[in-house]
Amino acid sequence: MAHAVPTRRTSAGTHRSTDVFGPRTHLVMKWAVPVVAGLVYGYWAAANRRYGGPVTGWNLLFGFMTALAFVILYAVVRSVAERLPREGHAVLWGAFAGSALGFLYAQSGVAMFTCILASLLLAGAVAAALFYVFYSREDATGHRVT
Repeated sequence: MAHAVPTRRTSAGTHRSTDVFGPRTHLVMKWAVPVVAGLVYGYWAAANRRYGGPVTGWNLLFGFMTALAFVILYAVVRSVAERLPREGHAVLWGAFAGSALGFLYAQSGVAMFTCILASLLLAGAVAAALFYVFYSREDATGHRVT
């Protein structure tokens, strides 16, 4: 038989936050995560583009420019998505994930139809999963609950 788990309350009767990190840590991680993800993404794209050949200066430049573009787009998507309703929020992140995969996959030299199909499948899966996550974390009036 299932029972509801009691929540912790402070002495004032309000719910305590489960956030264990301070605002400074959140600010650092707000930029550290996209930068590290961008560097990994740029390295991956450069490695796909050189097909296992030697690392050249142009290959390094391509990797760093790809990383820079990824970080900028990530920051833009994050800032725009938080202002959208749950449907737009989920679709925007899905489109970002699908486009990122499509670009990486296209660098490996496969057929464009395969890149587009894989991108659309990932975009749809990410959008559906995020819609469920955002929908399940709202109250009856549609406001986000943390």
